[in-house]
Amino acid sequence: MKKRVLLAGCVLVGLVWSCAKNPFTGKETLALVPNSQLLPSAFQQYGQFLSENKVIAGTTDAKRVETVGTKIKAAAEKWLNANGYQGYLKDYQWEYKLVDSKEVNAWCMPGGKIVVYSGILPITKDDAGLATVLGHEVSHALANHGAQRMSAQLLEQVGQAGLAVAVGNKSAQTQQMAMQAYGVTTQYGITLPFSRKNESEADKIGLTLMAIAGYNPEQAIVFWQRMSANSGGQAPPEFASTHPSDATRIADLKALIPQAKAEAAKFGVVFK
Repeated sequence: MKKRVLLAGCVLVGLVWSCAKNPFTGKETLALVPNSQLLPSAFQQYGQFLSENKVIAGTTDAKRVETVGTKIKAAAEKWLNANGYQGYLKDYQWEYKLVDSKEVNAWCMPGGKIVVYSGILPITKDDAGLATVLGHEVSHALANHGAQRMSAQLLEQVGQAGLAVAVGNKSAQTQQMAMQAYGVTTQYGITLPFSRKNESEADKIGLTLMAIAGYNPEQAIVFWQRMSANSGGQAPPEFASTHPSDATRIADLKALIPQAKAEAAKFGVVFK
């Protein structure tokens, strides 16, 4: 019991020293796991994933993934340099890989390690569609969403430990009910809304990056419409999902297009 209380105290102390303002979101973000620990672990996991899966190299599609990804990275660097954040990405080790899989997905690990599954290419269709996907995934890394998720998980564990202490002298049935209630509350009240918020942030940042990179942000709407059609309406209700609904996502992106174009115009990129 004392160990659990001590752990909670240590984490709370860490909160004071682990918040930093993210340049892309403008918000104070929680990072109980520093990049000095997070990035080497992410790079190792990325290497292991590549060794266990079929990487497509040398093809037109593989080159497109790298070309578009490099443009998105350059857009992020332009934006950071223009806003006084030179060197912000110094610890990133950018890498773009196309992996043979029917899964309609892509992801970016902390530090710029990116995978695109070949199954999503029929939906991206063109460079603008691919830029929509890569802009979104890269933005998760730029907004430190990986560190935030790990920090949130640590805090949930602390909360669970504190609850265990609080009901430790109750009956086994009461303890079980308390833990179940805690799980449901954190899942639907914290974890899922937190994930949806991160997804919306990545959409917003990604839209700006693709625009700065020279891809018309209006094409992001076209891509997500194709994604929605591909899902066939099989997604879970928004409140029970880690992602915003397709309708919410498309509506939000439409509202953000003027802002993305305005940011791109600062770098001499103008769309008709």
